[in-house]
Amino acid sequence: MTLLSNKKFAISWILTGIFFLFLAVSVYLEEFYWLILPFAALVFYSGWQQPRLVFFLLLLALPFSFEYNFSPTLGTDIPDEGLMLLVSFLFFAYWLYDPSIIPAGCWKHPLLFFLFIHLSWILVTVLFSTQSLLSVKYLLAKAWYMGSFILAALAIFHSKKNIRTAAIILSVGVLIMAIVALTRHARNNFSFAMVNESVAPFFRNHVNYSSMLICVVPVLLAFYKGAKQKQLRFWLGIALAVLLLAIFFSYARGAWLALGMGFLAVWLIKKRLLLIAYIAAIIITLSTAFWLQSNERYLRYAHDFNTTIFHENFGQHLVATYKLKDVSTAERFYRWVAAVRMVKDSWLHGFGPGSFYEQYKSYTIPAYKTWVSDNKEHSTVHNYFLLLLIEQGVPGLFFFLLLLGAMLYYAQKLYHRVEDSFYRTVAVTAGAIIVMIATVNFLSDLIETDKIGSLFFLCLSLFVMCDINSRKGPQTATKPE
Repeated sequence: MTLLSNKKFAISWILTGIFFLFLAVSVYLEEFYWLILPFAALVFYSGWQQPRLVFFLLLLALPFSFEYNFSPTLGTDIPDEGLMLLVSFLFFAYWLYDPSIIPAGCWKHPLLFFLFIHLSWILVTVLFSTQSLLSVKYLLAKAWYMGSFILAALAIFHSKKNIRTAAIILSVGVLIMAIVALTRHARNNFSFAMVNESVAPFFRNHVNYSSMLICVVPVLLAFYKGAKQKQLRFWLGIALAVLLLAIFFSYARGAWLALGMGFLAVWLIKKRLLLIAYIAAIIITLSTAFWLQSNERYLRYAHDFNTTIFHENFGQHLVATYKLKDVSTAERFYRWVAAVRMVKDSWLHGFGPGSFYEQYKSYTIPAYKTWVSDNKEHSTVHNYFLLLLIEQGVPGLFFFLLLLGAMLYYAQKLYHRVEDSFYRTVAVTAGAIIVMIATVNFLSDLIETDKIGSLFFLCLSLFVMCDINSRKGPQTATKPE
């Protein structure tokens, strides 16, 4: 006991000494960010002792993170991007120290093979990029996404308990954010014009907000279905009602469509039709694109610049959408037409990740121009699949579609192959989430955002671990807690 007390006493004095050393350095140099280092070291030490806690903290931070720009060209998401860096470095070091934290079979899994091909091609496109600095930033961000939501997740999701805990933490965080946003929105009488203000600064706009909300609906439904106690089912029902109310008042048409697609995905999985539906969707989309492109048919559907405006009334907004006179829909067409025209100039390796804004304006057509075409917010093409085609070329889009198709295949395969009800539920839930993410990304580009990109790669990790764990015997299915 005395030896233990002396050891703790010595560690306390060492840590105190390190803090005062950095304090002296920061005062001498008049650079007070040096004080961050001892606290970062303490967090890393704590994370090394309890790595799960840091990972779970990252999941909890996702709904509450906000964008912060240090300069016009440098920004980050606080605090989750810092936590991603920490989690990536921590688990990479932990994996080097003890490779057994990730089951050996994971590295041979087909999903990780497809992911590796996708990432390898991104590296190739960075080398040929027209905007080298932006592409390198993109690559670095992708690295800590992989570290946090693939490497760390594979290490954490070795047990049912950890998967369940991660789902609860993420759901609670999103639910709290939904309640906060609803409360703020209620003060403005749930005005359509004020919805973006109600979700700021935690979400860039109502599209990002609603996209994260819908991804939690299947999770809560899974908990509701599995709950045995009436009281728990009651509170889960309340939580679902709040979430659906928040989705309704997000006024995001894409999210409403995606939610319906999520329910359809569950039915398709159960009928073994999900992969067939995915291939059919690709064929229909490509056929429509070629039909519009031939003989420049798309010019027949150009809108009237003077009547295409933003509507503060949501009813008028829906009517304008139907008539192709809503400014957000019209602006999408403006950028989509430019995107398709860009492909022929760099179809192989694209213009490089992060390069769309710097390149697209010379490819636009005045007939599709809108009141917001000056694009002051520097947003992209509002279609993730087109964005990949432009920035990473035809192979980039192909490799991503291959990865997405493989994920849908495993959602369906695991649901029908696995006997364990827990892993079957995880498979169908993650499958529904992936379909909803794919749907919203047809009208947006959210895979590279912290709110949605994190969920996409977490689902991939879940498919891998469900497959690995479900193949093991009952005595070896999970590692000890």
